[in-house]
Amino acid sequence: MAEGTKKIFAGARIRNVRLERGMTQAELARKLSISTSYLNQIENNQRSLSAAVILSLVDEFDFDLSGLLMDGSGKVSVELQEVLNDPVFAENKVLNQELKAAANTAPNLAEAFLHLYKVFQNTRMQLGRLDTSLPGLEASITPQPYEEVRDYFHRHDNYIDELDRAAEAFSGRLTGAGQGPLDALAQHLEKAHGVTISLTDDGGGNVIRRFDERGRRLYLSQASSPATNLFQMAYQVGLLEQKRLMETLLDQAGFHTSSAREVCRMTFANYFAGAVLLPYARFADAAREARHDIDRLALRFGASREQIAHRLSMLQRPGHKGVPFFFVRVDRAGTVTKRHSATAFQFTRFGASCPRWNVHQAFATGQEILRQLAVTSDGIGYLCLAFSKAERRASFDERARYYAIGLGCEVAHADQIVYADDLDTKRTTRFEPIGASCRICEWRECSHRSIPPLTHRISINHNARQAVPFEIE
Repeated sequence: MAEGTKKIFAGARIRNVRLERGMTQAELARKLSISTSYLNQIENNQRSLSAAVILSLVDEFDFDLSGLLMDGSGKVSVELQEVLNDPVFAENKVLNQELKAAANTAPNLAEAFLHLYKVFQNTRMQLGRLDTSLPGLEASITPQPYEEVRDYFHRHDNYIDELDRAAEAFSGRLTGAGQGPLDALAQHLEKAHGVTISLTDDGGGNVIRRFDERGRRLYLSQASSPATNLFQMAYQVGLLEQKRLMETLLDQAGFHTSSAREVCRMTFANYFAGAVLLPYARFADAAREARHDIDRLALRFGASREQIAHRLSMLQRPGHKGVPFFFVRVDRAGTVTKRHSATAFQFTRFGASCPRWNVHQAFATGQEILRQLAVTSDGIGYLCLAFSKAERRASFDERARYYAIGLGCEVAHADQIVYADDLDTKRTTRFEPIGASCRICEWRECSHRSIPPLTHRISINHNARQAVPFEIE
C-alpha cells in the first residue's frame, strides 16, 4: 500500500475553474499570487497543489476541497488500464503514469476512447455469435442500455444533485406531517394525485409494484417487506412529481438509445425513492454519528441493509461529502447486478470477479457481516464488507432469490468505520491481495488464479505441479 501524504494533482479541475470564468492563465495566476509558469505546470499535472494555492482557490472561488483526493480521473485511469490489457493492444505498451496523465489532462478524450472501445467490444461480441443475422449488426455498435446508464452514474460519482435535493425537500414535508412514513406517503399519494394503495398477491412474488394509471390505484405486493413497499411508494411519487426534472436530466445525458433513456428514467425514480427514505443531510449526519454501522442505521430509518449500503455509496454532495464507498450486488451465479462507486475500486466489466474477494463468501455465512482488509495491485488498501440477503418468497413453489452485497472504502477512512475498530490496518501483511478479474490481475503469486493474465507470458514446468498449473513469466 502507498503510505504517507498524498500529493494532490487537480489540473483538469483548475483548468475548468479558469475556463468557466473566461480567464487567461496570467489572470488566474495573479489571483492566486503565483507565477504563470507555475500555474501552467499545475494545469498539466506537472506540479501538485500547495497549501497556499488551495487556500487561495477557496478564498477567491469558493473552491470545493472535498473531491480533491479522489476525483473522476482516478477511476478513468483504472478503466483505461483494463481496456489496454486487451490483446488487441498487445503491441502498444502504455505506462501507468501515462494513463494517469491522460485521465487528468485530457479527461474528455479519455472518455471518448473508453466509449470507442465499448463500441468495439460490443461489435466483436456480436460478430462472434454464429447465429447472428446481418440486420442485427447495426444495433450492436451502440452501447448496451444498462452499461450506458451505469457509466453515466459512475461519471457522476453516483450522486445527482438536483434529484437528491428535490427528494430531501419532499422528505422534509412528509416528516413535518407528524405521521409514520407509510401513512404519510399513502396520504400524500391520495391527496395530491388521487392514488390509493392496495396490497395484493397478484402475480405471486414477481410483481412488486403495479400502477393502474386509469384507475389511479397502486398495487403493492403483500409478500414485500414494509421497507420495500415504502420504497415503491416513493418511487411512484418520483415518477408523478419529478417528470420535468427527469426529462431535463435525460436530455442533458444524451443517451444513444431510447432504451437507455428509459432505463435511466427508472434509475432516477429509484434514486429519488432512496433519497426520500434516507434524506441526505439527516442520513449523512446519522451515518457519521453511528460510524457507518449498517444495522444501527437500518433500525433508525426503518430501511433494509441493502438500502442503507446503497445510500452510503451516494453521499457525494459538494461541501457535505461522506466517506467515498463502493457498492455492489452479486447474484449466486457471480453476476454483478448493481454496482456504484465513488472510489478507484476496479469492477470487472467482462468475466468473473476475484474469488478472494469476500463478497463471494457471504452466501455461506447467513446474516453475518464479513470484514476483509484487501489490497489491489495498484497498492490501494480497502476495508471490504459483505453480507447476504434473500428476497422474500410469496409461496412454497417460488424459488427464493439470494444476493450478496459488498460495501467498501479505502482504508484511509477506517477510523470513521466501526467495523475496523479491532482490525490492524497498519500491518500490510493483514491485507489480502485481490484483483478485478484473473484476465487483468497483476498479482503473480495467487493459488486462486483460474486463467493467465492477458499481458504476461506463461511457462509450464512438466516436472512439478502446484495449485495453479502454470507460472507467470
